[in-house]
Amino acid sequence: MQHQDVLRRPVITEKNTRLMEQGQYMFEVARDANKIQIKDAIERTFDVSVRKVNVINVRGKQRRRARRQGRTASTGWTPSWKKAIVSLQEGDTIDLFGDFY
Repeated sequence: MQHQDVLRRPVITEKNTRLMEQGQYMFEVARDANKIQIKDAIERTFDVSVRKVNVINVRGKQRRRARRQGRTASTGWTPSWKKAIVSLQEGDTIDLFGDFY
């Protein structure tokens, strides 16, 4: 797997912006990527030193889609995905709003 295929997108939420102040960044990654591949992809893409990588598999949630009156509602699932929380060495930062896209 090439390092360009590992990173999908940065996950930007309120919690993650607080983590950025501590030198931790969250990314959606390929489901078959491991910690070594994620670390290598971050270091090559952003030219930083990675201290630690935590990986979490996020299960999809069941969702209901309402239909018109008189018909039954259908249910489906959102897709499962994998996220990685990457801790950087002291002094390293990633400008997600300018470097990634």
